[in-house]
Amino acid sequence: MAASKTTSTGKHRILIVDDHPVFRHGLAQLINQENDLFVCGEAEDYQSALKSVNDLKPDMIIVDITLKDTSGIDLIKEIHKTRRDLAMLVISMHDESLYAERALRAGARGYIMKQEASESVVRAIREVRQGSIYTSKKMTDQIFSRFIEGNKKLAESPLHSLTDRELEVFQLIGEGLGISEIGTRLHLSVKTIGTYRERIKEKLNLKTSTELLRYAINWVENEKLSDTSS
Repeated sequence: MAASKTTSTGKHRILIVDDHPVFRHGLAQLINQENDLFVCGEAEDYQSALKSVNDLKPDMIIVDITLKDTSGIDLIKEIHKTRRDLAMLVISMHDESLYAERALRAGARGYIMKQEASESVVRAIREVRQGSIYTSKKMTDQIFSRFIEGNKKLAESPLHSLTDRELEVFQLIGEGLGISEIGTRLHLSVKTIGTYRERIKEKLNLKTSTELLRYAINWVENEKLSDTSS
């Protein structure tokens, strides 16, 4: 792997993409304390992130799963199409057991939960920057187990059966958005979102839209509780 480009001061340039300003600020402070790392810019949504990649030419991107206007998974896929050499690390509140493999398949090289200790976050940044794949030991064991056992081992959650887009629609349903609102957010037609909703109901073995709404709301609330209790 070719060595990463650096600033004139010898520091590796990092772009942070996250829709929470407080988190971006805290992470930037943590990174800028390191002798060889430097936050060259910040972005909160898909379009500003793509512009920053083109304008700032970072060596590495740190991205959240949930952004203001779309999924971080979509952003990773788009960047990976043209910048396969660009290291990307996901730092997110979302459960790694459901999102880590999706992020890696999209083109990221690592996944770490936001509630991890500062030293773990810095270690993840360094390993991904150096070309390694980084996930927690628990997640690494899970990935290897699934690889060895193949499809014989069923996913722990039925949500694993959803595609990336279906999972995104499911999450937005749980956040209380209606079909038209979801369509606007994802730049898709109401008909398309309705089709996704029916597929989700079928995969989760839910009979009605009310059951789906209740299931999705409970899941989103549980994720929030898990994040605040960590």
